[in-house]
Order: sequence, then structure tokens, then C-alpha cells
Amino acid sequence: MLTRHSIAGALSILLLAGCHTYQSSVNKPSLKYPAAVRTNVVDTYFGTSVPDPYRWLEDDNSAETKAWVEAQNAVTFGYLSGIPARGVIKDRMTRLMNYERTGLPYKRGGRYFYSRNNGLQNQDVWFTAPSLDAEPTVLLDPNALSGDGTVSVSAPTPSEDGRLAAYQISASGSDWKEIRIRDVATGKDLPERVQWVKFSGIAWKKDGSGFFYSRYDAPKESEKLTRLNEFQKLYFHKIGTDQSQDELAYERKDHPRWGFGGSVTDDGRYLIITINEGTDPKNRVFYKDLTVAGAAVVELLTDFDASYDFVGNDGPVFWFRTDLQAPRGRLIAIDTRRPARGDWKEVVGQTEATLTQAGVVGERLVLEYLKDARSQVKLHRLDGSLEREVTLPGIGSASGFGGKREESETFYSFTGYTTPGRVYRHDLATGETKLWREPKVDFNPDAFETKQVWVTSKDGTKLPMFVTHKKGLKLDGNNPVLLYGYGGFNISLTPAFSVGNLVWMEMGGVYAVPNLRGGGEYGEEWHQAGTKLRKQNVFDDFIASAEWLVRNGYTNPKRLAIQGGSNGGLLVGACMTQRPELYGACLPAVGVMDMLRFHKFTIGWAWKSDYGSSEDAAEFKALHAYSPYHNLKPGVSYPPTMVTTADHDDRVVPAHSFKFAARLQESHRGSNPVLIRIETKAGHGAGKPTAKVIEERSDQLAFLVHHFGMKVGQN
Repeated sequence: MLTRHSIAGALSILLLAGCHTYQSSVNKPSLKYPAAVRTNVVDTYFGTSVPDPYRWLEDDNSAETKAWVEAQNAVTFGYLSGIPARGVIKDRMTRLMNYERTGLPYKRGGRYFYSRNNGLQNQDVWFTAPSLDAEPTVLLDPNALSGDGTVSVSAPTPSEDGRLAAYQISASGSDWKEIRIRDVATGKDLPERVQWVKFSGIAWKKDGSGFFYSRYDAPKESEKLTRLNEFQKLYFHKIGTDQSQDELAYERKDHPRWGFGGSVTDDGRYLIITINEGTDPKNRVFYKDLTVAGAAVVELLTDFDASYDFVGNDGPVFWFRTDLQAPRGRLIAIDTRRPARGDWKEVVGQTEATLTQAGVVGERLVLEYLKDARSQVKLHRLDGSLEREVTLPGIGSASGFGGKREESETFYSFTGYTTPGRVYRHDLATGETKLWREPKVDFNPDAFETKQVWVTSKDGTKLPMFVTHKKGLKLDGNNPVLLYGYGGFNISLTPAFSVGNLVWMEMGGVYAVPNLRGGGEYGEEWHQAGTKLRKQNVFDDFIASAEWLVRNGYTNPKRLAIQGGSNGGLLVGACMTQRPELYGACLPAVGVMDMLRFHKFTIGWAWKSDYGSSEDAAEFKALHAYSPYHNLKPGVSYPPTMVTTADHDDRVVPAHSFKFAARLQESHRGSNPVLIRIETKAGHGAGKPTAKVIEERSDQLAFLVHHFGMKVGQN
């Protein structure tokens, strides 16, 4: 039960009416933070009064908020400009980023499609070619769509014959997309546009007549970045027609928060409708026979009792990857002619490793696993019997393995903390793997090493952590360490290459990544152990990882930084408010910082499956106990902190970071800077231009280098 009993505050007096002043070793004279008026907003949750003095910062359109943003950026960029190492770091970032990166090829209509970036292009360019050896032609260059690279596109989805390719376009990092259709032969777009698309795929009918997609009703212009996203609908767009003529394929007016994903089976016979409610992995699956005119939608899986990922079909027999009675995943077959649970067949049972992806390619079941956050890939015959395991190039992360059932090849990428993503072609018939593309990056991978260690959390749970650094590191307790985490939404953190992390390690830093509960590394039980009333387990795991690094001589609290984005931003915010003395610097990015109101904006309601809700008494108590915004304490000396967010983030609205930063600056005492860096014309992270990536990461590293007293020179 929630009541609001007081709103007040003369916001018109905000504009730099005063300043919070603290000493800074970079900016002379003292570093001054823009004034932020405290208003008397108090909410009552189940008898508990909760002040929300910076509620006004939720209005991203107000003149007061815009002035506050501008003033905060002036302070932050003024501070960063005074760090001598910033230019050196940016130069090294730029040089390292300047390498060719090629995406995974996929085939339609006898043609290959793939992306490539020559190094410093803001957006990847999409190409097409009749063969892997042929010189490709440009299909789509997003860099030509805007001068500053802030317009991005999704991977083009070709029709079955490869004649047309539909793609989604986004401006300034927003989740809102517009679908356009390109003629592959001419490189020209068709005149029609499909708008107000969000959280959608593109699924062509086999005859190429059109595609299925998901959209919301158009919002008011002033509300498009904040309004709740509800009542998603699944449509069919027929090529050559206006969007107003699109056919409504499915909707549920009785379930405003159901989301619909449409896909078409390889044989073209069925439309598969996957139904999710928020981010809960449990889902429903319906289908429709596209070969029968006027066929009704059949509700196949209706209980929301487990995760069911459609893998493929053999006529009316559907294969699913599921965690039903198998928290680490298994493969089952459901004959739609006899759909009763007693008739379901287990095709591949649960193993010790976690089954993360499955597909049907080359008349084989391709199953991707994680074993202690490392990739394994196994090929099974269609009857479920094991054929062989794919030999991977080493310990790291493999992804891809897509394709059609009738194709004999598949492609995958392989990466690690010091291994830039290589692209391999695997022949499913012979088992032969060949390297297709290998990036050339200006560094020596043999100078670094990665090890996996085990951390014991507060309650005795053991979790793995990857630790990467230069060879020959001395465990003298004085190394600068960057500890990165996420821990939520069934998402797994596996080894991946990052230029920013490489620059950090070149400068002598250690990079550590623990696999926290809440993630998907060990299946659904591991995920659930870090959700709702058990969310504190995630923070305990991260704190234990930090303590392990200190206890084992890698570092000390003054030289230990923590970083995370989105749910990982929440992680950093919660841990720095719970244990401020444990860290030497904090970098929370696009974080969920107000755990009592996250569900009131855009798609925030969808996170209740992981977080719970302040509308429930027990969950409110748990949320209020760790909510970063609400647990900042006056008079505490917090670590040097740089919050990062973006003005077009319509996933985790920037109000979270705005309110947290304002309250942090109010509460903090001491000489440590507590700043907020607000990117313009950017969103939650997807589609961010290369130039902005380099700028932001250089600023973050410069912030750490300065506060850890690291010596930075050319490499």
C-alpha cells in the first residue's frame, strides 16, 4: 500500500542558487557541485515514511533538470580535463580500437551477409557477397545516416530468397526502432516505414510477401522516453503497403504486460508466438498454421511454469530448450498432435554444464553449454544421441552456430579477455573448422594471463572469478584492480575482449570478473538465488570477491575499483553504500538506483521478476534495505565516484542516476570527488558510436588512474 502525503518545493530557485563545495586535488580552487534543491516529497510504504527529495529530477523535460544536467557536466568535464593522463589514455584507446572487426556471416538466397568495421567507424557497415571469397558489396552503411554516428541499425534480416532485407534503425541509442526494407540488388530502400517498434524481431514469411514484428501504440512526443511500455502487439507487414494496413496477428487486451515475439519455422509452415511477461524467463508459447487460411492461434504452453525456447521442428513435432524439471536445461520434443505433458519426449537430458542455446543446423542439434562460465559446444543427432563435441580454440566464449536445417556449415566467434573475436567456419558434415577472419590488434597477447579462482561468499556459497593481468604480477597488495560485475536477469558473464580493459591491464591494472548469483552461469537455481528477497546474495558475492582480492595480495581497498552497468550499476551503488571503506573508486553506469520507483518508467515494470516490487510488503522491506538512492547516509566519506548515464536512455531512465548523484553530493563528506557524467545523444548502450565509446571509457580509466596514482606512459 502506497500513499503520497507531501509534495512541495520552489524549483524555480534551483539554477545555481548555491553550491556544495569540497576540496579537489585536480581542480583548483575547490571543486563545486551545482546546487540541487531538496523538496519535501515523502511516500509512505506500509507504514514507513520514505523521503524522495530529488523527485523533480524525474522530469527530464523540465528547464530545471536540463540546467542541472548542463551544470553537472560542466563540473565533471572540467575535472576530467585536469587529469594529465587522460590524453595519453585516449590516444592508446584510439590506436588499439583501430582494427578491423568482422561479424558472423549468415546466408539467405545463396548470398552471404555480414558486418565489418574498418576500425574507427562509428557504426559497423553491412555487406553482402555471393561467396565467402568474393569481394563484398556494401548493403547498408549506417555512418551515412548521421554526421556524428548516433544513428545505428540492427543486423539486416533478409527474406528467404535474399532479395529484400529488413532492418531496424535507432536514433541516439533509444530502444524505439523504425523498420526499413532494402532491395539487396539496388541498395535502395522501399518507400514504406514501420514505426514505434520496440523489443522486436523480424520474421519473414517463407514466400517473402512480408514479415511479422512487434510494436506498441505511438506515445506522445513528450512521453516517448519515459512512458510505461504496455499492450505490445504482434503485426504482419505486407511488402508494398502502408503500415496502417498491417494485419494484427495477435494481441491480448486482458494482459497489458505480455510481450510477443514472432518467428517462422524453417519449413515456413508455422508462426511461433513466444509470450513473456517482463524479464521473467518463464514464458508461454502459442502457434499458428500459416498454410491454413484463417487458422486460429493454438495455445500450446500456457502455464508460465518454466522457460521454453523454441529450437526447431520436424513437421508437427516441436523441439524446445527448457528448464522444466531441469534447472541447467534440457531438450524436449512436443508432438502438437498429442500435446499432453504425458506425451512429451526428452531428447537430450540435463548435464552438469548449463545448456544456454540450442539450434537445428545441418540436420543436427547444435547445443551450446557453459561449464564454470566457459563455452562447450556439442553436436547431437536428431534422435538426441551425441555425435561429437566441437573442439574450441581454447578457454573462452564461443557464440553463433546459426543456420538453416538444410545447410552444412555454421559460423561462430571465439573470444577471451586477451583474444579479440575470431570468426570460424565449421563444416557440420566433416567436423572441419577453419579460421575465416582474425583481427590484428596492436598488442602482445602472450604478455598477459587469465586464471580462474574460487571465492567463498558470506553464506558459504562458492563462485568462480576470472582474474586477468600482465604475466609476472607481484602479489604485494598494491596492484590497481578493477572488479566488474552484473549478477542478474539470468545473464552470464563469460570471457570477452575489450580494448578498454586491455588498456587498463597494459597500465599495470588487474581485471577481475566474478560470476555472481542472479546470473545464468549455473542455470535457473543460480539465477533465482540472486532475485527478490535473495538479492542481497548478489551484493554479498561481489563484496566477498573484493575481499578475496585484498586477502590474497592482489590489492588493497585504496586501489580497488568496482564497475558495472545497468543491473551492474545497481550492484555498484548497493555495494558502495554498504561497504564504502572497501573501495578506492566506484564507476556505476546507467544503474537502477531507485528501487522503489523503477517500475513506473518505460519497461521498468518488467524487472519485477528479478527485483520484486515496493507494492509488496516483504519485497518493499528488502528493496528499501539496499536501494542505493535511499541508503546514502549523510556525513559518510564515499569513495571517488563517477556515475555515468545518457540523456536518451529509455531502458533505465537517467532519473535513476540523476537522483543518486544529487543525493550522493549532498550526503558525501571529504575530499573525494563524486561526479556524474551525462552523455548526450546516447542511450542505454546499444548502438553507441565508436567515438563516444572511446571518450567515455578513456574518461573512466583516467578517473581511476588519477585516484590510484598510476604512472601512465606510451606502450
